[in-house]
Amino acid sequence: MPQLVRYEIEDDDIAVLTLDSPATRNALSDELLDELIGAFERAQADDSVRVVVLTSSHERIFSAGGDLKAFASETPTIVKYAGLDRFPRLYQLIGGLGKPVICAANGDVLAGAFGLALACDLILAKESVHFGCPEINVGVFPFMISALIYRNVGRFTANELMMLGDKITAAEARECGLVNRVVPDDQFDETVRVWARRVADKSPLLMKLGKDAINATRDMSLPDALTSLQSQLALAFTTEDVVEGVTAFREKRSPAWKMR
Repeated sequence: MPQLVRYEIEDDDIAVLTLDSPATRNALSDELLDELIGAFERAQADDSVRVVVLTSSHERIFSAGGDLKAFASETPTIVKYAGLDRFPRLYQLIGGLGKPVICAANGDVLAGAFGLALACDLILAKESVHFGCPEINVGVFPFMISALIYRNVGRFTANELMMLGDKITAAEARECGLVNRVVPDDQFDETVRVWARRVADKSPLLMKLGKDAINATRDMSLPDALTSLQSQLALAFTTEDVVEGVTAFREKRSPAWKMR
């Protein structure tokens, strides 16, 4: 059976995960999702990996979203329901990975893949790509990804995306706050490499503490979040990397992270 997700290491510490099922437009089938979950778990377990880049091998499509054939199949409902747990597992795995994840949107990001992108920490988009939730146009609703969309844009913008089913340009997605940068197509690959390198050069330990704190407190009340973050800040002060970072800044040199 062909591999649906490629796993590669660049520059010793950047894991590149490539959706590689161009014949299906990288449809998020059970098989592809299982491979993608496994790839993220592999990156999480590898201490040498400091950042993960998620991208696509398709020329125009990052991913068309869920597998419509599976939606319309005669598979018993209870089996379909059980299979749907792959989406929340994947989204939560990315949030709890302890390492930054960059979505390199080099093609259209649609339906369930939109949720996959929003689960990442940073999104870079080619100027030519589109984002959208077209599920409603084929009699489906983007139930699962609505939770992610609502956490990233205002209610009316979210409703427009999900209820009209229109695609938006990368520039429009940037205006909505859904992507970090829109990059000219011919500069995209280099921009992704630069961003990945910049993130990888930060302290892996402090990056993990920071991402874990964000993931743990984003749905807390403000008082509870501040209490939790205070304890995380105190924990950060006990690390050698904080001392090294401040010392390197004063000495005008690059830090040599201790990772402890």
